[in-house]
Amino acid sequence: MSERVAIVEVGPRDGLQARKDPVATTARIGLVEHLRRAGARRIEVGSFVSPRAVPRMADTAEVMAATGSRGRDGDMVLVASERGLDQALESGARAIAVFTAASDAFAEKNIGRTVAESLARFRPLVARARDAGVFVRGYVSTITDCPYSGEVTPYPVSEVSRALRDMGCGEISLGETLGKATPARIAAVVEAVARHVPVTELAAHFHDTYGMGVANVAEALRLGIRTVDAAAGGLGGCPFAPGASGNVATEDVLHLLQGDGYSCEISMEPLLDAVAFIERDMGIRPTSRVYKALRGT
Repeated sequence: MSERVAIVEVGPRDGLQARKDPVATTARIGLVEHLRRAGARRIEVGSFVSPRAVPRMADTAEVMAATGSRGRDGDMVLVASERGLDQALESGARAIAVFTAASDAFAEKNIGRTVAESLARFRPLVARARDAGVFVRGYVSTITDCPYSGEVTPYPVSEVSRALRDMGCGEISLGETLGKATPARIAAVVEAVARHVPVTELAAHFHDTYGMGVANVAEALRLGIRTVDAAAGGLGGCPFAPGASGNVATEDVLHLLQGDGYSCEISMEPLLDAVAFIERDMGIRPTSRVYKALRGT
């Protein structure tokens, strides 16, 4: 099993989409530039979705243009419709993501469709993106718990993951949306999904509400996952998951990787500079333990 782990930096999209206060376009651009200097090769730059639903992402095309995302394989944007795919292609995106859930209640609240309806909607979109030579990731949220319907068993997660792979998604990101699961529950899900999707095509996407984010990442690594989503400074929170806090912090994950002997393309000190930019220039207080330990704030 490879000892190299790729971090997908999701701060510029997933980390900022739920902010109540406006986020300046220049700040989003600056964040992406700082993350690049830290060595991040895969960055979720933004999303092409309805600006009424997610106003913080309305300037994604401008951010992509300013940060050199056109034609960059490592940069990814979330899309939710054919129109969103049009915008992504017009902006030169080489990777997109589509988003569904393992819970009908969450899917209906988030995207206005059941899980089955969302999969039917994304199937032609994914085919069209692949025909254009664009890499497609599939997000599955609520892999252990739904804020509206409660505990989610591994079976629907495995079925949704298989459906996304079958339609052409080259990577499946397993999202623990509420951040309350423990490693044992993460293991049950990963083992169920891995019966249908090779573990090399899975990514771990964990929130840190209950302080379990890094422990759950460690469990995912033990099970063979080598792609981890994280957000600098612990940015994040889901507008459709009341009480959920931010993503597991990139610097906390990096500390784990370095301590356990994994290799990663991101360097700690410039990453902490990116977190300092979040605090100083964006006015967002980081939640990560490593930043507090090393920068004393």
